[in-house]
Amino acid sequence: EDTGLQLQPLLEGQNYRAAAGDGAQCAAVSVPRNSPATRDCLVVAVLCFGNLINFMDWFIVPGILLDIQKYFGLSDGRTGLLQTVFTLCYMLAAPIFGYLGDRYNRKILLGAGILFWSGVTLGSSFLTESYYRIFVLSRGLVGIGTASYSTIAPTIIADLFEEGKRTTVLSAFYIFIPVGSGCGYVLAAGMAKSTGDWHWAFRVTPCMGGLALVLLLLLVPHRIQRRTARHRALSISGTRRGADETPAVHRTAKTTWCQDVGSLAKNCSFVWSSLGLTAMAFVTGALGMWVPVFLYRAQLVQGIVPPCLQESCNSSNSLIFGGITIGTGILGVIAGAEAARRLRKIYSKADPLICATSMFISALCLYTALVVAQTNILSTFIFIAFGELFLSVNWAVVTDILLYVVTPRRQSTAIALQILLSHLLGDAGSPYLIGAISNALQARGAPSFQSSFRSIQSSFAICAFVGAFGGAFFLLTALYIEGDRREAER
Repeated sequence: EDTGLQLQPLLEGQNYRAAAGDGAQCAAVSVPRNSPATRDCLVVAVLCFGNLINFMDWFIVPGILLDIQKYFGLSDGRTGLLQTVFTLCYMLAAPIFGYLGDRYNRKILLGAGILFWSGVTLGSSFLTESYYRIFVLSRGLVGIGTASYSTIAPTIIADLFEEGKRTTVLSAFYIFIPVGSGCGYVLAAGMAKSTGDWHWAFRVTPCMGGLALVLLLLLVPHRIQRRTARHRALSISGTRRGADETPAVHRTAKTTWCQDVGSLAKNCSFVWSSLGLTAMAFVTGALGMWVPVFLYRAQLVQGIVPPCLQESCNSSNSLIFGGITIGTGILGVIAGAEAARRLRKIYSKADPLICATSMFISALCLYTALVVAQTNILSTFIFIAFGELFLSVNWAVVTDILLYVVTPRRQSTAIALQILLSHLLGDAGSPYLIGAISNALQARGAPSFQSSFRSIQSSFAICAFVGAFGGAFFLLTALYIEGDRREAER
């Protein structure tokens, strides 16, 4: 590996000489004019743009939830079903794309996914109030298209960058999860307010998806080979031996999907970190769906806002919450990646401990926000912001844990399984569960603003306890991470 690293930085058009035995051999290595680093940055920029659009589309519905609820005449339970169907289809499609991503061309799969969900989103914008079931179905189909992107894109980044740079690049990629989510709120609320029709919110992201597809086709290479120091060294030595020889690192045994799953199930770091991510997904799914409604009902109880009776409901809470999500997401992801980069040099178990600490603090902040909501809206916004900030710390760190405790040829499958588990037990059910519990609590008494607020406040308390469990799962990850990392490297 050291020899390969020494041989790598060669100037364009120059030759290097390698000694072999008693004689000397000359070999000319030509470096392309287009810098590989520049091409890699362009690829990452395209992937980040696609991630931004994915999560914008994901959170358009929560951004105009009051309008959709009033338009279709939905209860809290049926309203939560919209996001639950989306997430269920997303998680069920993820293992399929994970399997395909480990075996077939990733660029084609990404392009097909973007084209599919963009078309379905555009079509759903023309549905009327009598087609609620088709609207629910369309959200499920969008989830299928989104799954292809979330499963495959991180593995392309893993192929382009070594471990030292990978955390930084992944942090840039995952910044667009909270940024895209917040932009989804802002886009939805802004379009509904400016046009007076919430349907227009579903006509912007498909246009952006078309642009992302064009950029993907033009700038992302058709095939991307994993780049590590060992690969480069063997590639150089393989070139010197002759083009007919294949470096041994590329000769990997074919395994079945069941064998891959069985191997991952024995990886304790992967299992416990995935359960921690599941708790995180449960909390973020519930917050993303219900926080604007929760804030609206708290303001109703305090007499700050009037009831939503006009055609377009007050969207200020969605705009503010979207801005909070963007700001805390950027700050949280950067802080998490930087903390992991610095502390990992000192302590090998730093990554799971960072995740555990952030989950415990987030759970405490969210519980405090629920307690003060009836008396002080400003304090509620502040504690929700801190809760989201500490949740965002984990995005890049959790994925980086997966990428260094799982062997490269199983990474797409591992990401797909992690998506399946985290959404199946996390945000696939949490929006519907919060709504169903709220309905059940409201049914106990007479309808009133106070009862509607109390019901959703009580149901939201589940999130704080689930967040604490997530912190415990990451603590368990710390017990096994060193051994699993050594095994993956071996």
